[in-house]
Amino acid sequence: ELCANLAQQPTYGLGLIKRALNAAPTNTMDQQLDLERDLQKLAGFSDDYKEGVSAFLEKRKPNFTGK
Repeated sequence: ELCANLAQQPTYGLGLIKRALNAAPTNTMDQQLDLERDLQKLAGFSDDYKEGVSAFLEKRKPNFTGK
């Protein structure tokens, strides 16, 4: 059930979250905030972000592609 749920999520965004979490133990606070800023910028230009916003506005389920 968990795997099926994760498979329907924006995998590109989940990958960015994983990068941030993996870096957190060794980064300073400033380094982590810089990384998260950069990753959010990347995510905001992704096709999955556009699809998520469109799906929300159109009140439908999103169809994420991982891009």
